[in-house]
Amino acid sequence: MKNILSNKFAFLTALVFGAALTRLLPHYPNFTAIGAAALFGGACFEKKWMAVLVPFAALFLTDAIIGFHTTMFAVYLSFGITILIGLTLRERKSILTVAGGSVISSVIFFVVTNFAVWGVEGYYPKNTAGLSACFTAAIPFFGTTLLGDLLFTAVLFGSLALAKKKIPALSLS
Repeated sequence: MKNILSNKFAFLTALVFGAALTRLLPHYPNFTAIGAAALFGGACFEKKWMAVLVPFAALFLTDAIIGFHTTMFAVYLSFGITILIGLTLRERKSILTVAGGSVISSVIFFVVTNFAVWGVEGYYPKNTAGLSACFTAAIPFFGTTLLGDLLFTAVLFGSLALAKKKIPALSLS
């Protein structure tokens, strides 16, 4: 039994790290699988500590390669919230709940990170007009975030479902 769980952990970890690697490939801004990896990790790892540690490790390792910036705290905060959303999906995963979790995660990322850009960076005045300008300028990025999250969420959850059909031992919890 322990070997089966180790294989499942390894498989899930490979999916999460594989998804995180999309950040290192050429892509449209924010069109990566990292948000989907957080949702997937939260929903699929058996132990809560694994659901948190593995996606955060994947994010941190790719950030170490890409580079860090002043609003990283907002990225990590929204990533953590996405993992929590995944945790709430554990016992009720369906196409609708997972897609809904993906959309909610995209919205949270958009709101949290753009508040951080407005509040920390010097691009916009610190008033409602500046906040509005910041969010308006970010709308095209939201589109690619949402599309990437939905596509890669489908790929990750679909890959696991397909693998469970081919390798029944992965279905064991």
